[in-house]
Amino acid sequence: MKRVYLTILIISVVMILGAWNISKSRTFQVFGEIAAKAETNEKVIALTFDDGPWGAKYTTQVLNILEEHDVKGTFFLNGSGIQQNKQSAIDLVNAGHQIGNHSYNHKNMTLMGLDEVREEIDSTTALIRQIGFEGEIYFRPPYGKKLFVLPYYLNSEGIKTITWNVEPETYPKVAGNSASIAEYVVNSSTPGSIILLHVLGSKNKESRDAIGPIIKGLRAKGYKFVTVSQLLGENA
Repeated sequence: MKRVYLTILIISVVMILGAWNISKSRTFQVFGEIAAKAETNEKVIALTFDDGPWGAKYTTQVLNILEEHDVKGTFFLNGSGIQQNKQSAIDLVNAGHQIGNHSYNHKNMTLMGLDEVREEIDSTTALIRQIGFEGEIYFRPPYGKKLFVLPYYLNSEGIKTITWNVEPETYPKVAGNSASIAEYVVNSSTPGSIILLHVLGSKNKESRDAIGPIIKGLRAKGYKFVTVSQLLGENA
């Protein structure tokens, strides 16, 4: 009997660990398409920005930096942020940037039921259309976490999951300094990389200040900046 219990325990642990690894994987999900980078030898790269928008001040700062360097980014916005700061979201669209769906409330969606998943995604998609974005809308899971229900629903709606393969803010020693952030991104990026930054909030100054140096550093290495759609060879 003890062997049976031990076997059940081992199987349970393996299943839990397997589910945990799937939930946090940047390159695998149970249903549908997922992309952490583009498979290409061409020196193209995508700057992506998560969360918000959280007000005109920081949105304008980011827009000015990107305009100065003639770069189009991809912004994965929260429905709540769009609703609270609609003009800032409209400004992003009017400047020609791609808009993605990052859920309405930015909750961990790993164990959400289907109805809540649907509401989080569909309400945000509706708001993205209301601010005038007409291109394909990709989805980025909050915290990059997903398990079964979220990918199932995305797949049923034909929505592609976009993650990333360069995230300097993960590392405290890197994230605390804009020069370190820029250096990390420039050194870690490869053809087809998708870079993740958070730049639209009051606590994101270091990442905001790193945008210009990142662009300059990667351009010096021959890289061209594109939206995620362009990176994946889909709609511009």
